[in-house]
Amino acid sequence: MSEENRGQQIPSNRVNPFYESYKTPHGTVPFDRIRMEDYEEAFMEGIRRDEEYLEKTINNPAKPTFDNTIINKEDDSEGYYDLLDRVSTVFFNLLSAETNDEMDALAQKMSPILTKHANDMRLNERLFERVKYVHRHHRKLTPEEKRLLDDCYQGFVRSGALLSPEDKERLRQLTEEASLLGLQFSQNLLKENKAFSLHITDERQLEGLPQTAIDAAAQEAREQQKEGWVFTLDAPSYSPFMTYSTQRELRRQMYMAYNTKGIHDNENNNLAICQRLINLRREIAQLLGYKTFADYVLSRRMAKNVRGVYRLLNQLVDAYKPAAKKEMEELRRFASVEFRAESLEFATVPETAAAANSQPSTLHSPLVLEPWDLGFYSHKLKLKKYNIDAEMLRPYFQLERVIDGVFGLATRLYGITFKENKDIPVYHPDVKAYEVFDRDGSYLAVFYADFHPRKGKQGGAWMTQYQEQYKKTRPGKNQENPLNVRPHVSVVMNLTKPTPDRPALLTLGEVETFLHEFGHALHGMFSDCRFESLSGTNVLWDFVELPSQFMENFAVEKEFLRTFAFHYQTGEPLPDELIRRIVRSRNFMAATACMRQVSFGLLDMAYYTKKDEFTEDIIPFEKKAWEKAIVGKQRMDTCMTTQFSHIMAGGYAAGYYSYKWAEVLDADAFAVFKRHGIFDQKTAQRFRDCILSRGGTEDPMTLYKNFKGSEPTIDALLKRNGIKKK
Repeated sequence: MSEENRGQQIPSNRVNPFYESYKTPHGTVPFDRIRMEDYEEAFMEGIRRDEEYLEKTINNPAKPTFDNTIINKEDDSEGYYDLLDRVSTVFFNLLSAETNDEMDALAQKMSPILTKHANDMRLNERLFERVKYVHRHHRKLTPEEKRLLDDCYQGFVRSGALLSPEDKERLRQLTEEASLLGLQFSQNLLKENKAFSLHITDERQLEGLPQTAIDAAAQEAREQQKEGWVFTLDAPSYSPFMTYSTQRELRRQMYMAYNTKGIHDNENNNLAICQRLINLRREIAQLLGYKTFADYVLSRRMAKNVRGVYRLLNQLVDAYKPAAKKEMEELRRFASVEFRAESLEFATVPETAAAANSQPSTLHSPLVLEPWDLGFYSHKLKLKKYNIDAEMLRPYFQLERVIDGVFGLATRLYGITFKENKDIPVYHPDVKAYEVFDRDGSYLAVFYADFHPRKGKQGGAWMTQYQEQYKKTRPGKNQENPLNVRPHVSVVMNLTKPTPDRPALLTLGEVETFLHEFGHALHGMFSDCRFESLSGTNVLWDFVELPSQFMENFAVEKEFLRTFAFHYQTGEPLPDELIRRIVRSRNFMAATACMRQVSFGLLDMAYYTKKDEFTEDIIPFEKKAWEKAIVGKQRMDTCMTTQFSHIMAGGYAAGYYSYKWAEVLDADAFAVFKRHGIFDQKTAQRFRDCILSRGGTEDPMTLYKNFKGSEPTIDALLKRNGIKKK
């Protein structure tokens, strides 16, 4: 949305762009025409049209059928009833990628209205009676139609359609409050993230930092109109600082700022919000007949139940924790030797939150390995053992070449190609829009890529869509040849920015992030389903990470690196020796990293397996909940929960284990590629046909077995991480 459009008087003959078919390439969102005032108007009109659709459906005198009750909105050929979906998609995507105070305020205003409307639809007794009738009496259905009908029926049941009027009203109150609190959690977190910066004016305090980090900090300072260098909590700034800075006290400040988001005594405190969200979800689940929120969630997951999740997490603890302890002990010994060898005076670190704000004294004392030391010393240890360093690789990972490499990988595997189209409107100059063409040259999708951090953009990385794939009947056309509406997919990341002196040079970790989100994008782009609600990434939540984590495997494959990793100045390819070191170092601290992910899964389950009201203090509860997987020192003055968007404001509540679940799947699937060749097109086509194009049209385990021929095992993951010998 262009700045110059804000605050202008609207001509009386102007039509809200959400009301019309988009007259843009491939019907993409006309971001350049949308004004702030268009959103609320379109929201309210969309709600009105939904209510019109509801009345039309429930007052239909004909006997309920699959066609006149379940899919009449899915097959809305004119798009009249899609208005609310269209405006919601644009607004809430931009609320994460390009927000401002006006959008935040409108989100607060609209959230309870939209939640009430969703409840009105799901809790309408007459509509549910029609759905229930069709669920029991229907014509012969295709497997995809059966899946849609079951999802539709279960959606009503899981939204409270079988509850008494009193319980329905209570459910409305709970869901509306949870929706508003989830939004407030995210807005508080964004404000906390942007509120802190480390401003350095003494050049000596830059010791150890690579030039790329120094240049980026100088640019940030210029953008903030400050002298010197500014480091932020955005990943491209925070991560290098914690890895390379020799200034232990400054690392502590950065670490504490990052890990105390949401627990400060200010208006952005998320502690009470987290506690309330946990209780709201528990009460919602129990109202719907489940013992816990985890039971409610997992009844529609591959894991099936709480026992299935803990079985996986416990397997991982048993397999990886002994190795993680050895890794940490090796790091402690190495750090202690390094600390003495450096003969430096380091700040002693206070143990309490109150003391953390005081000025520490300096002593020359034995090193106690603190969390802000882990990145610094593990980098040094990795350098000693493997002579490999992220900064060694950066010059070979120029963003433009990485883009070519990632796109080229998709071409080599699946035959698809990408062409930038500058006529497609974008919501910020940083965003690039591409047309995607299939192997036969036919149009496949639109792909947006938003690479760099900026004000108003949430941290992290994610994939989303502005239009999902589906097939709709065309008036007057052969019903056997419906229009295949192609998707508009977007990936949003926070990768290293270019500076006046250098292009954007990425770390290997950032390349992996790009590959991860691109895997989600392929899942969306390859979709070939009839119904929108089953297409693309609309799959069971613990299956959705398979396509994304699968793509990360290519990051350390020599054959892939050879296609794009060239020095940005000399054009020389990434040396074989560096590739060899990358491969050798792949499993450095892998067991510790696994335990970190498992600890998050244990924390998530601890909150959402609560049967009684949650009244404990968040911080001590957190430390105890994940203790089984912890191999380093715990601090009582930090908190993960208050910034854990995945399980508080995202869709991973009682589902964070999904990352490790999908890692088992991705290692197992990539082992198939390794057997046949990582670029084998027959294997890739089978992966596309059996998994990437099928969305949620079948049970995910069925889809996986169709690809591999058998169920996955944990063995491939254990071998990949070096836990189990090959």
